[in-house]
Amino acid sequence: MASESAEDPKVAAAVAAAEAAGPPSGESVRIDSWIWSVRLVKTRSLGAAACKGGHVRVNGERVKPSHSLRVGDEVRLRAETRERIVVVKRLIRKRVGAPVAVQCYIDNSPPPPPREAVAP
Repeated sequence: MASESAEDPKVAAAVAAAEAAGPPSGESVRIDSWIWSVRLVKTRSLGAAACKGGHVRVNGERVKPSHSLRVGDEVRLRAETRERIVVVKRLIRKRVGAPVAVQCYIDNSPPPPPREAVAP
């Protein structure tokens, strides 16, 4: 399914627009802004709070919300009951749709834990 979305002209156009709005080549983006832009957190302030609380690590080190992120960095985010491990493929500054967001990182996260069966 991921290969289908990569060939979709609407997604390709959205990716091109996101890259155009992103920083010039060789520059960096704030970590709190990036995790919000690629939809790992719901709001930028939640991203900043996660950084301040020590729930975000870049290349194994705890970071502040203003930490500069670069392509190739490994980001670990502990949110709710799950740890997300992603490698940065693209830097963007503005929030994008989910099909575009998943093309901005490589997801190395372990599968989510199974939900407990609830009796009716």
